[in-house]
Amino acid sequence: MILLSSSSGLFHCTGKLFLSDRSTGLQIKEFARKNAANALSIANMVMGITSILSSLNGHHHAACWLVLIGYLLDLADGAVARRLGACSALGAKLDDFADFTTFGIATSLLLRTTDLLDNILCVCYVLSVFVRLCFFSSGIPFMYRGLPCIYSSAILSSASLLSGGNLVLLRAIAVVMIPFMVSPNFYPHDRVLESQAWKKVVYAGGVIMVFCSSFPPACVYYLLWSVSYLLFPTSIWNRKV
Repeated sequence: MILLSSSSGLFHCTGKLFLSDRSTGLQIKEFARKNAANALSIANMVMGITSILSSLNGHHHAACWLVLIGYLLDLADGAVARRLGACSALGAKLDDFADFTTFGIATSLLLRTTDLLDNILCVCYVLSVFVRLCFFSSGIPFMYRGLPCIYSSAILSSASLLSGGNLVLLRAIAVVMIPFMVSPNFYPHDRVLESQAWKKVVYAGGVIMVFCSSFPPACVYYLLWSVSYLLFPTSIWNRKV
């Protein structure tokens, strides 16, 4: 009787442990599902912060590529959230904070010098990104109002890499990009990973170019990608179901 009682207790404990492990596993999976997109937004923010530090320490090449990596992460986080059914108010806030860090502050520092006018231009660029993120909701499905700031950042970063940080060129691009971002014009949602197969191939090409960052022509890929969205937003990048 004692032996039977001990065996029964052992099986009962083993069953509870198995159920507990299974429950823990399900909780971990659910946590991962809900926070996968948030992790990408945080990674984007980390890229932005690291780019800021790189700019302040004179590592120009790294600062530009970190912004371009943030560009890829920003295109992915929304797609992952919608795919996993994990869209949330927290995710939207994290995305905006990450965008402001990477495509506002970090990108503006690519223009920074000791000159007062350059610093004013940096401030104007950051404010235009802030205005774009806060006040330019179009209210129309699958449409943005004002040029998404990730594209102006990609253009600036790519041009900076190609020109070796030519400030005359970067100033001119920034002055052009600011009114585009705060303009009332409409641009299509760039759901690259949720659209035609060729757009997914374009995204995959961007990922490959990150591993070729030591070769100067690699950033041409991002320049052509972002300029094509600026010039042909509807004819090329309009989302099709």
